[in-house]
Formats: sequence, C-alpha cells, structure tokens
Amino acid sequence: MPASPQSVSEPKWFKSSYSGGNTTECVETAFLASGVLVRDSKNIGGPRIEIPGPTWNRFISTLDAMIPGINASKAGRLHR
Repeated sequence: MPASPQSVSEPKWFKSSYSGGNTTECVETAFLASGVLVRDSKNIGGPRIEIPGPTWNRFISTLDAMIPGINASKAGRLHR
C-alpha cells in the first residue's frame, strides 16, 4: 500500500521489513505532508532528519536502480 502523509504532531513511525531481527542497525521512518522523518530506532528521542518529499522519492528511485530486485518504490515512495 502506498504511504500516506501523517500529521506533524503525531507521526506514525515504522521500520522496514528488511530490518529483520537485527536491532543494532535499524532506522525508523515517518511520512509527513512535507516529506519523511528518519530516526535511529535505538534512540527514538534523539535527533531526526527531515527529508523533503521530492528528495526522498529520488533516493527511493536510486535504490531501485542500484540494487536489483529491491523494489523500494513499491512501498517507500511518498504519494500525495
């Protein structure tokens, strides 16, 4: 299902299904109307990076182009 923007006050955080059981190297993302937030899953109260929507979509497209079979666009592209 395509991602939907969330309210800035209550972002809905999630981890990639590729995270598996490895909890030492994981990030969480949250979709906003303006883009995407990214944080360290081990430090959820720590700093967050806000990535504008068009930049995030280029990142996802680049992953698809560089890693055969990853299909990052299926769930990772920000739709408005």
